Amino acid sequence: MASLRDIRKRIRSVKNTRQITKAMKMVSAAKLRKAQDSILAARPYASMLDQIITDLVARSGVESLSHPLLTARPVKKVELVLLTSDRGLAGGFNSNVIRRANRFLYENTALERIQLATVGRKGNDYFRNRGQAIRKDFGGLYQRLSYRAAADVAEELVASYLNGEVDAVHIVYNEFVSAIAQKVVVSQLLPLQTLGGEGQAAPTEGGTTLVDFKYEPDRQAVLDRLVPQAVNIKLYRALLESVASEHGARMSAMENATSNASDMIGSLTLTYNRTRQAVITKELMEIVSGAEALK
Repeated sequence: MASLRDIRKRIRSVKNTRQITKAMKMVSAAKLRKAQDSILAARPYASMLDQIITDLVARSGVESLSHPLLTARPVKKVELVLLTSDRGLAGGFNSNVIRRANRFLYENTALERIQLATVGRKGNDYFRNRGQAIRKDFGGLYQRLSYRAAADVAEELVASYLNGEVDAVHIVYNEFVSAIAQKVVVSQLLPLQTLGGEGQAAPTEGGTTLVDFKYEPDRQAVLDRLVPQAVNIKLYRALLESVASEHGARMSAMENATSNASDMIGSLTLTYNRTRQAVITKELMEIVSGAEALK
């Protein structure tokens, strides 16, 4: 049986741990609010930009609008961009993304080549420790996360796609659902997919084609400007989703850890009281036995 001193040390240790997890939960909750506001502001813009490109292509009529980033080709070489976090203690946040990336690699073994790029130290460490080649690690991106930083990464991926080094680019990340729920998704970044897909008919309402807009300088110029911007926004949104999901996952994990620590403290306190009672009872019995022996 553990001594009273050992139990007291254990209780103090668990109380200190509970203070740390409680503080981490509060910090994550504060960061989550800001990250959640950012992603809720980015989602409508990204969706509307996709809709504009889709409508622009659909309204082209007899004109032939095209863009290299919208044109699919036979897929032989793929790049998978893995978005994890730089720190742990976030429940299954990182392990879920890594598991989905492994499944993607397994499901596409027939391809000529699949190369990895990582954002976040956890994903990079995992695959490097297992001998998986990583084309590039975008380290420190979360510390300087902005639209411009995301655009720099997207431009590098676009250049790789246009040069024929890869035929498709996918990103795997946690999509923010709520503070207690995240969903792992694999999204195709390149070639960019319009909402209606290829061959979409012109928008209509009640069987009548909707009136078109006037484009300056022309449709193709507008499309050439919007498509690269849509790619940048899509990657920036994925990064924001990942950041918000990380804070939500860490907040939930630290809340569970704090609750478990409180339960453990209660259990240890009960054990301490029972042990102390047993020691006192034993001492009383020894005193009574000694007194009886002196009679």
